[in-house]
Amino acid sequence: MSREMIALTAVLGVNLLIVVLYLVWNYTRKKGRRKGCLLRAGVMLLCPVAGPVFFLLSNLFFVFFFSEPVDLEDVIFSKERVRTFVHAEEERERNMVPLEEAIEITDKEELRNLMFNVVRGDIRKSLSSIALALNSEDSETAHYAASVLQDALNDFRFHVQKQYKAILEGDENRLVYAEMLVDYMNEVLEQRVFTDMEQKSFADILNQVCEIIYKEKREQMTSAMYEAVSLRLLEIQDYDGCAKWCERAEYQYPNTLATYTCQLKLYFSSGQKRKFFAVVEELKKSPVVIDSETLELIRVFS
Repeated sequence: MSREMIALTAVLGVNLLIVVLYLVWNYTRKKGRRKGCLLRAGVMLLCPVAGPVFFLLSNLFFVFFFSEPVDLEDVIFSKERVRTFVHAEEERERNMVPLEEAIEITDKEELRNLMFNVVRGDIRKSLSSIALALNSEDSETAHYAASVLQDALNDFRFHVQKQYKAILEGDENRLVYAEMLVDYMNEVLEQRVFTDMEQKSFADILNQVCEIIYKEKREQMTSAMYEAVSLRLLEIQDYDGCAKWCERAEYQYPNTLATYTCQLKLYFSSGQKRKFFAVVEELKKSPVVIDSETLELIRVFS
C-alpha cells in the first residue's frame, strides 16, 4: 500500500473517530438536539477534515466572542408594564373637529370629508353624532348619514334579536352571550338614536337579559352592568325597575361610585329630594373617591 493510501486511510479513520466521539458526547449531554447532531455528523463524514475544522472554528468563535452573560436588568417581560407608543397622524388630527361642530360648517366638501373619516372607524360609538348630521343643510351629507345610520341600526336589531333568542332557548353558552349582549346594547342605547317606543323595547330586553344573569349567576354581574341597566331604565322613566337594580347594586357593590351616582340620578328624576340628599351625605362619609363629573352632578342637582 502506498504512503498516500496509508495517509488517506489514517485521515478517514481519525475523521470517523471524531464523528463517533461527537455523536456519543452529544447523545449523552444534549438530548434535545439529536437531529442537529446527526446533521452535523453527516456533514463531517461527507467532508473529512474540512467539516470537523469548520465546526471546531465556529464553536471557538462563539466561545470567545458571544459567550458573555447577557445583562437582562433592564428587560421587562411582564405584559402589564409594556407600553406601545403609536405616533399620531398629525396631519389628519390637525384637521379634525367634533362632528357636532362640523355640522355648522358651510364648506360642503370639508363636511363630507369629515363624515368619511368618522364612518371609517367604529361607528357604534358615533351614532349620536351621525344622527345629528341628518339635519345638515347639505343634502348629500344628510343622505349619507341616513344611509350609514340605517345600516348600523339594522345590524344592531338583527344582532340583538339573534343573541336574545339564543339566550331564551337555553344555549349552553347563554350566560356568555348575555354578558356580551349587555355591553353591546348599552353602548348603542346610551346614545339615544332610536325612537321612544323602540328605545323602551330594547331597554326592556336589556332588563330581561340582566335578570337572567342575576338569577343564574349573580356574581358575574359587575358594577358596570348594574349601572347600564339602571340608567337605561331611568331613561324610559321605569323608576320601579331602576330602583330595583339600584338596590341590588347597593347590596353587591356598596362602596362603588356607580352605585351612588345611579341612586342620585334616580331620586332626582323621580323627585325624591329627601332620599337624594341622604345619598349625598352617605357618599361624603364613604371611602369612595368622587370624580369631577359626580361633583358637578351634585352641584347642579343641589
